Amino acid sequence: MAEQPHAEGGASPKHETLMEKLADKLHVGGKDSSSSSDSDNDERPRPSAPPAPAAEVKPSFSDSAATAAAEAKAKVFRLFGREQPIHKALGGGKPADVFLWRNRNISAGVLGGATAIWILFELLGYHLLTFVCHGLIFSLGVLFLWSNASSFINKSPPQVPEVIIPEDLVVNIALSTRYEINRAFANLRQIALGRDIKKFLMVIAGLWLLSVLGSCCNFLTLVYIVFVVLHTVPVLYEKYEDQIDSYGEKGWVEIKKQYAVFDEKVLSKVPRGPAKDKKH
Repeated sequence: MAEQPHAEGGASPKHETLMEKLADKLHVGGKDSSSSSDSDNDERPRPSAPPAPAAEVKPSFSDSAATAAAEAKAKVFRLFGREQPIHKALGGGKPADVFLWRNRNISAGVLGGATAIWILFELLGYHLLTFVCHGLIFSLGVLFLWSNASSFINKSPPQVPEVIIPEDLVVNIALSTRYEINRAFANLRQIALGRDIKKFLMVIAGLWLLSVLGSCCNFLTLVYIVFVVLHTVPVLYEKYEDQIDSYGEKGWVEIKKQYAVFDEKVLSKVPRGPAKDKKH
């Protein structure tokens, strides 16, 4: 009878330890679940904040000033209504480079060659056909003697290049010439029909000026004068473009005033042709 309480007393600590283990397991499980839920909350993507509106970029003072200067320069009066640089107005490429003296040696050589030809034919009285024949005689004689004497003097014969004119080049030149001639005929027809009095007066004035120049010099001298003008006037105009355009604007305004008076007093009284051709 005395051993029974002892047995009961021994079972209670076991029961307590078992309950403590269960309590510890439940407590640990609660912590794990809470930590997993916290980690899930941390890993869950949070809604991002709306992007801030982009700040409006305002042009700087230098950019606005450069834009205004470019617009003002575009509105400046240019001779003949030109909107492109003088280099592009001359066609660009190597011919424009020669006329504007981009390479002084090449431009000086071309102008010097033209001057030598003019002196040879105009001042010395040499004729073109005679010059061509004498040049061919000299060239063929030198090449013929060199080719036959090369075996005696132990030198290689001259390498004469084979010259072939491509068909495409000739066709393009012919098409361009045909187009320009047809356009000139069309303009002359419009002028002859009396539809544009202003253009009629300009053409008459140009032809009269050419006739005056033709009476003062021959065709070769006229071509040489045009060649010299092309090698001097464009480069001077490019150098003093703003000053020349300023004087040109004043002169053009005065010409328009005089033309308006002339149109009111004379041209408005001249009968004009029909506006359009009648199609039958």
